[in-house]
Amino acid sequence: MKDYTFKNRELSWLDFNARVLQEAEDPNVPLIERIRFIGIFSNNLDEFYKVRYATVKRIAISGKKQKKLYDGLNAIDLLKEITKKTIELQDRSVKALNSIIKELETEKIFFVDEKTIPIKFIKYVNNYFIDKIQPQLEIIVLDEKSKFPNLPDTSSFLTVKIVSKNSKLKYALIKIPTQLDRFLVLDDTNSKHVILIDDIIRFHLKEIFEIFSPKEIKANMIKISRDAELDFAYDISKSYLEKISLSLKNRSSGEPVRFVYDSKIEKATLDFLLDKLKFDDSTDSIIPGGKYHNRRDYMSFPSMKKKSLVNSILNPLDLKGFDLSKNIFETLKKRDYLIHTPFHKFSYVLRLLSEASIDPSVYKISITIYRLSKLSSVANALINAAKNGKEVVVQIELQARFDEKANIKYAKLLEEQGVKLIFGIQNLKVHAKICVIERKSPNGIEKFGFISTGNFNESTAKIYTDFTLFTFDKKILSDISKIFKFFNANYKKFKYDHLKLSPYDTQSFFTKMIKREIKNAKKGLPASIKIKLNSLTSYAMVEELYKASRQGVKIRMIIRGICCLLPDNEKNIEVISVVDRFLEHTRFFIFENNGKNETYISSADWMTRNLDNRVEVTCPILDNNIKEEIREIFEIYWSDNTKSRIVNNESTNRYKSNNKSKKLIRSQIDIYNYYKSKLEE
Repeated sequence: MKDYTFKNRELSWLDFNARVLQEAEDPNVPLIERIRFIGIFSNNLDEFYKVRYATVKRIAISGKKQKKLYDGLNAIDLLKEITKKTIELQDRSVKALNSIIKELETEKIFFVDEKTIPIKFIKYVNNYFIDKIQPQLEIIVLDEKSKFPNLPDTSSFLTVKIVSKNSKLKYALIKIPTQLDRFLVLDDTNSKHVILIDDIIRFHLKEIFEIFSPKEIKANMIKISRDAELDFAYDISKSYLEKISLSLKNRSSGEPVRFVYDSKIEKATLDFLLDKLKFDDSTDSIIPGGKYHNRRDYMSFPSMKKKSLVNSILNPLDLKGFDLSKNIFETLKKRDYLIHTPFHKFSYVLRLLSEASIDPSVYKISITIYRLSKLSSVANALINAAKNGKEVVVQIELQARFDEKANIKYAKLLEEQGVKLIFGIQNLKVHAKICVIERKSPNGIEKFGFISTGNFNESTAKIYTDFTLFTFDKKILSDISKIFKFFNANYKKFKYDHLKLSPYDTQSFFTKMIKREIKNAKKGLPASIKIKLNSLTSYAMVEELYKASRQGVKIRMIIRGICCLLPDNEKNIEVISVVDRFLEHTRFFIFENNGKNETYISSADWMTRNLDNRVEVTCPILDNNIKEEIREIFEIYWSDNTKSRIVNNESTNRYKSNNKSKKLIRSQIDIYNYYKSKLEE
């Protein structure tokens, strides 16, 4: 049998971000949504450099070649390939943004800069600078002898070159304030003008540096990305909470990995900066860019009160048969329910927690928390429950990357209100999304609960697609209770009847399911696998899929992000990716099993970290109606001929064929209409 081959995960991730950029380039996407996709693309790239590029850089510095991992490239060569691809994508994104800005002019929306502010708005802009911007400015003056400051991660700075009247040269750095909206809208009668606060600062440079009697003054933007890995000192005198807090403070001084600069900057100024920052172009990514950086701020670009330039509103739907005005516990005793946000209301999760918090019969609530919204109704319900005398147990993951600070804040708040906190397991992140509610009844103890593919977060529930299963099933809920016992006593081995738990049996379970399909295929029985994931990077699982394909198992996969499997090598494997207005986050699996259809939802992608280094939960779907619903949802996604791209070996991101004789299918809109029609049945 020939050797298995794999796609490099970092390069595959860049392919995914190229699909995000395609949304900004798509003329069928509303203009303001396109500009927001520029922001999403930029934000994704920032996180990629802080996490993935930084990881490869550490390997490069260590001297390890990692031939298998990097497909024949050593780590330094891979860093160079990433930089090359990033520059290409950055160039595309600048062209896309310029095109969008030009198109906005037809809608009477004009971008202006420090040189083109309409005269009638100059006084207003001056006052805005004095009242709002100037008090927030951080300015550092530099010269050749100055010690260079530690620039915060992914903040934008104007590098200012000042030549005074006596020809003395000075440099300065101005941090672009993050406390203010990046965009100021100047509203005229028939038009709107948009100016970035960067340009308002440029407009006032001579005033800012008047003390130096400037004869010549130039400003160019720079941005630095730093390694975001948290480092923990071994200090048994410090609590886990203290260690995470200290690590967060140290993150701002992590090793730099990317330097983005305005390509129009003078060479002498650029050389001065690179020398002071000690960037090494063999392991650091040095990328020329446009006039503006931190384009992630475009994610919150204002709607301009123009409905035609943004997506139409899809109001979240009710779930048929699940009446929020009735006793939710009595409803759940009748059958399982599956909500699919953002198509369905997230209110069902909040309602169950809220009712549990005041129900005299409820005596205990146990829940895992990975990411909460800023003003969390979930946290509020748990605090109410504790105040009402319930035992509330919260497993909160303090190492949820980039949400550590928020989770520390909530951990302290919950603890102050009497909630019992579990802070995690050594060397394992808890990524499972589970809840169990225990309630006294005349028949003894009753358990209710839910399991989700995503976070219990009402903000992301508006833009991430996720399944949440509500159940009264005794075996499933017994398993969830055992998981909470495991959190408290992880030296013990527990037996789970229905749920599969990473890092112990998720991979072996799915391997077993794939092998069963292979056996069926060999016998000539129906054998197929349908998978929807965010990422597929586990070489072990890719190998199992390759084996199944070569034995005749038909495999169809919807992978939003990274895919290390090379589909073109296999005649029985097809892979697509759907990128649209909602971020695809559901994870589910359908094994044909000779026509018996076994279906599972999971918090786990098929990545090494999810299978081996995290606590994840995979749950079977036992209700036949829900099984059929998930199968139908998969088929809608698979039929998408508007927003799905074919994942192939060449990374072309070609849209799935849109034969004009066929009906146009845009899966996210069609799924919304699918659920809407169910309500009308």
